[in-house]
Amino acid sequence: MILARAAVFAALFLLALPRIAAAQDVTLMSRDGSVEISGTLLGFDGEYYRVDTIYGELTVDGSGVNCDGPGCPSLTDYVAELQFSGAGSMGRVLLPALIEVFSRKSDLQADRETVDDSHIRFTLTDRQSGKTVGLFTLRLTNSDEGFADLLANEADIAMALRELRPTEAVLAREAGLGDMTVPGRNRVLALDALVPVVAPGNALTRISALDLSRVLSGEVDNWTALGGPDAPITLHLRNRHSGLWQAAEDRLLRPVGKVLSDQALRYNSDPALALAVERDPFGIGLTSVTETGNAKMLALSGHCGFALSANRNTIKTEDYPLTAPMFLYLPARRLPKLARDFLTFTRSDAAQIVIRRAGFTDQIPEEIAIDDQGNRFVNAIARSGAEIGLDDLKRMVGVLSDKTRLSLSFRFEAGSARLDAQSRSNVEQLAHALETGAFDARSLLFVGFSDGDGSAKSNQAIALRRAKAVLAAVKKAAETANFDRLDLQAEAFGEAMPMACDDSAWGRRANRRVEVWLR
Repeated sequence: MILARAAVFAALFLLALPRIAAAQDVTLMSRDGSVEISGTLLGFDGEYYRVDTIYGELTVDGSGVNCDGPGCPSLTDYVAELQFSGAGSMGRVLLPALIEVFSRKSDLQADRETVDDSHIRFTLTDRQSGKTVGLFTLRLTNSDEGFADLLANEADIAMALRELRPTEAVLAREAGLGDMTVPGRNRVLALDALVPVVAPGNALTRISALDLSRVLSGEVDNWTALGGPDAPITLHLRNRHSGLWQAAEDRLLRPVGKVLSDQALRYNSDPALALAVERDPFGIGLTSVTETGNAKMLALSGHCGFALSANRNTIKTEDYPLTAPMFLYLPARRLPKLARDFLTFTRSDAAQIVIRRAGFTDQIPEEIAIDDQGNRFVNAIARSGAEIGLDDLKRMVGVLSDKTRLSLSFRFEAGSARLDAQSRSNVEQLAHALETGAFDARSLLFVGFSDGDGSAKSNQAIALRRAKAVLAAVKKAAETANFDRLDLQAEAFGEAMPMACDDSAWGRRANRRVEVWLR
């Protein structure tokens, strides 16, 4: 229904037009009167007019023209409007916290108003003049609705807990929004994760990805199959429009050709789901790591013995396989300056602190000492064998022992040489750090690892190629960095230090990665 609505609007709006009360005729005249442009005003962002003329759509600098006609906006009392729509978990806590801190740092007063159950409005007022300069509105729904509103020109920015789907990308192009998948059209705001949860009294502490997929599909419906009592499993999940659930479906069910059980109980919010699981001794659910309440989180494991729990480090490094980036999707058109300033602020260190305090995982690069990674090296020793022997492990330890690991990791989309969404964001984060001189006079080693499929020799070569590709991508993005003050190298150890078992798609994906080590 949502995509159908988006398709209707895509047919109606051939261009991504900013919202205006009604398109009206205007005439723009240059200051000396030598140039005159007439047409229908499509929008004004406080600096530039967008006008539909007989020559096509034109963007005109407002400082060089006078505007005449019923559609002319006020230049002195201009109010920047910005509409967000999408994931409620982003709009309820994270965006309001960021807006409030941004306002304080910009010497603005932010007054919050709860319009109704699904709308929050912030009025931003200049503290010196008392004038209203901005209206930021948040529509709290889900990722599906956010994308639909963006396509229908009912929102400026979509909040999403998953990436844009191919069908939505096609609709965006048809609606005149261009390619929404290219850099600059989306950004990762923060990191969340999906975690399996059970009641506090449940004896289960971990579950394999394969068993979890079987539970989700209804193939496993009794606790005896998981080592528990003879009792039916009750499945608690978010509604089908939840972006976090859709991301989990993509990673847990589709890779193994399974579909969701029709017996699952569905919820409109993570807190409601977590409370239901907490009260259900035979229940299991999937929820945001920030919204588990008193329910007990389970680690994800494999049959080879590895187990990964969701915590700040494993989410930030993307070692935890159900890490879920929180996206902002942007239109191709120019946003008002106040909106652009806010988006710039979301990349700042101050914003990352706000993100952390709001309970989500920030993207500030951090160093992880080798002493804090003992389990990884124990796993490496445990998995050594005929192809990866003691000499290989000694070489790896020798290279890494005097270094610290950076929390930014890089992984690739399934069956593709393209970095995944979080990794593309990590490229920008690391490039920015290089440009600001954060790692001047230090050595950065890009280290490639692989899964265990295939021969160790070929995996080593593939891992090295990936490490060099990530290094090249970071250097390309860090346009203003002083590389004379940096030592950037690539190395690879193939399948020598696995993060998970190779018996599942998510385990193999966790193992195929590029890490950055510092000295």
